[in-house]
Amino acid sequence: MKIGIGNDHTAVDMKNAISEYMKELGHEVVNYGVDTTESCHYPEIGEKVGRAVAQGEVDCAVLICGTGVGISLAANKVNGVRAAVCSDTTTAHLVKEHNNANIIAFGARIVGIEKAKDIVKAYLDAEFQGGRHAIRVDMIAEIEQRK
Repeated sequence: MKIGIGNDHTAVDMKNAISEYMKELGHEVVNYGVDTTESCHYPEIGEKVGRAVAQGEVDCAVLICGTGVGISLAANKVNGVRAAVCSDTTTAHLVKEHNNANIIAFGARIVGIEKAKDIVKAYLDAEFQGGRHAIRVDMIAEIEQRK
């Protein structure tokens, strides 16, 4: 799978660790984030990754900022993006199974690297269940069209 990753200045070390982990799992990783701790603007990165997912440049993505919230909010402004903040493995697999989330996000200030790896693995191992959940995902897409 081709997976995008994006981060701000608070998450450089975590981005590097998660990128390597996903490569070890056999995935291709595309870096849309920063590689320096010099202050940057997470909305720009969230949008860039959101557009890459929406346009099919990558299959899904991982976003990391201080909390995961700001960068995911930016990504969610892109039509077709369903980004969810995950601080635990249960949420990570349920957002894929029920919401068909195409981006997960977490905070470098919230979870440690090992927990982040567990979250990524839970998300990547999950599959969208369709059925009644597909109806709800379609309803979310309809909301985007009413903007």
